[in-house]
Amino acid sequence: MQSMSNRPQRRQRGFTLMELLVVLAILGLLMSLVGPQVLNQLGGAKTKTAAIQIKDLEQALEMYKLDVGRFPTTNEGLAALVDKPASAAGWNGPYLKGDVPLDPWNREYHYKYPGERGELDIYTYGQNGTPGGEGEDQDVGNW
Repeated sequence: MQSMSNRPQRRQRGFTLMELLVVLAILGLLMSLVGPQVLNQLGGAKTKTAAIQIKDLEQALEMYKLDVGRFPTTNEGLAALVDKPASAAGWNGPYLKGDVPLDPWNREYHYKYPGERGELDIYTYGQNGTPGGEGEDQDVGNW
């Protein structure tokens, strides 16, 4: 048996404080470059989600029109896709699974028939909830 003193000594190797600081500095630089781009993509996702939901609502309204012969009035609103209005002969809904969805900012979509920008208008005012804006605050609609 070899004794402990006869074994070749292996030098324990680890990272120095300087090496760790350099790695942390590099990671910090990468995060400062990549972080804003990731946050911008997350913001744009809500706007894209709103546009997709509006298209789905528009398709459901087309099905409603095929059955009833007209679009719901502004007063009947998008709720007519889920609950039968009294004046909707031929209603064969519900035309949506579940309730009318809220926009990605947890507000109701706006609906007008007849529309100001098209035959009908479905829109949301974006993150700030007021008309106009840019980026996440921009209006999203079926126009």
